[in-house]
Amino acid sequence: MNPLQLIAKYHPPGSARYRILVDHSTRVARKAVTVAKYIGLADAEVRFVEEAALLHDIGIHFTDAPELGCRGDLPYLAHGYMGRELLESEGLPRHALVCDRHIGVGLSPEDIDRQGLPLPHRDLRPVSREEQIVAYADLFFSKHPDRSHRERSPDQVRSSLARFGPDKVAVFELWHAGFRPG
Repeated sequence: MNPLQLIAKYHPPGSARYRILVDHSTRVARKAVTVAKYIGLADAEVRFVEEAALLHDIGIHFTDAPELGCRGDLPYLAHGYMGRELLESEGLPRHALVCDRHIGVGLSPEDIDRQGLPLPHRDLRPVSREEQIVAYADLFFSKHPDRSHRERSPDQVRSSLARFGPDKVAVFELWHAGFRPG
């Protein structure tokens, strides 16, 4: 499976959306692979992490995010579960779960209810190490064209998560302690 070919199937190469998605996903994949190797995952799992990181945002085209070149009907948060549906239809169930569970440090059904989020009422928290690695790496990079080339610092990640509660920062701290090389 070639993740970039799959992305090109749903995002026209040469379009702004394609460039933004591939740039962001490549940065996330590089960081995720570094983490996967650092914690000693087997080569096959490192390859899976790389593929999943490249595909984690494939569902953005279903959303209304004009700054990303997306003209869909759904709110941006839907890109996770729509990516899951898309990758399940492509026969990639493990990759699909990464899409579904990569928003922030994850969302519980209680988070979805409390915040009134337009998401399926299910547990959307990363479960496997591979899911956690991709979600962790994603926290450091924006897709916004003005900010996409800068990696956020851990303090910037903490600050962005703090508005969702100390429990979200605590998850990041746990991941950061275990995933940070060097």
